[in-house]
Amino acid sequence: MTDEIARLTSFAHGGGCACKIPPGELEDAVRGLQGQVAPDVLVGLDDGDDAAAVRLSDDLAVLSTADFFTPVVDDAFDWGRIAAANALSDVYAMGGRPVMAINLVGWPRERLPMELMTEVLRGGLAVAQEAGCPVIGGHSIDDPEPKYGMAVTGVAHPDRLLRNDAAAAGLPLTLTKPLGVGLLNNRHKRTGEVFEAAIATMTALNRDAAAAALEAGARAATDVTGFGLLGHLFKMCRASGVGAEIDAAAVPLVDGAREALRDGFVSGGTRRNLDWVAPHLDAAGAEEDDLLYLADAQTSGGLLVVGEVPGYPVIGRTVAGPAGRIVIR
Repeated sequence: MTDEIARLTSFAHGGGCACKIPPGELEDAVRGLQGQVAPDVLVGLDDGDDAAAVRLSDDLAVLSTADFFTPVVDDAFDWGRIAAANALSDVYAMGGRPVMAINLVGWPRERLPMELMTEVLRGGLAVAQEAGCPVIGGHSIDDPEPKYGMAVTGVAHPDRLLRNDAAAAGLPLTLTKPLGVGLLNNRHKRTGEVFEAAIATMTALNRDAAAAALEAGARAATDVTGFGLLGHLFKMCRASGVGAEIDAAAVPLVDGAREALRDGFVSGGTRRNLDWVAPHLDAAGAEEDDLLYLADAQTSGGLLVVGEVPGYPVIGRTVAGPAGRIVIR
């Protein structure tokens, strides 16, 4: 296998969740679309939450989500692990438990060996097994750009969902993983350097953080992925009718992120995230570097929880005021 083929990221125009359609464009595209409205639909299209939720009985709701993306790292096994952790995260972000997944694969079979695809699937299976979630089949297509992810089904109690429209003012904001993996993934794509701290955080499940949030009585949360912390916080605040204040100095960063920003490894997705939320920011006292960290397009990021979660850093608070307005201090 040639070095070019060995570098999976060379086949992708963007990496991981940074290859998402920009949030503003996506909202314009789906505006006005309606799903099947029914009394048992607990979470639908309205607020762009992490997964759909439908009540099956008084004590059982089924959750459904799908997530896939282009290679974020060159190691096929690690890419599979990251993509699986990212897909499962949507269920955890709703306070649920994943019970089944199916693989979603696009593969350039005439340019990349099928053995490499097997490694991707093996990585996904390893993380799903860690989550106690069986992977049963899936769907694949011949695609000029490799893509991998999962459709995941989960379950939760209808009265214990973590929602992005349930934030109340005056509560702490907790972040359960450090930011900055977008910067390091971009550096990896452009230089081939490997950042173990970034891989470790991207492959870590949000299962324990979700359980801790529920135990602490949280009602609102979302996971931080391609739209960055600011983008996902804005969506949650807008849906809940509250504002937020962020203490930039309290936001944890993954090892190596500061150096990656210093050296200019900012993705186009991160800059689009910042452009989208800029009209809703009061950031007069913030440095540009702080804004770029906060808008960094994450892949398999942590949970942003409204409420204090023991063992994780508090980075700000929700406030009464204009819906979606974010003050950065």
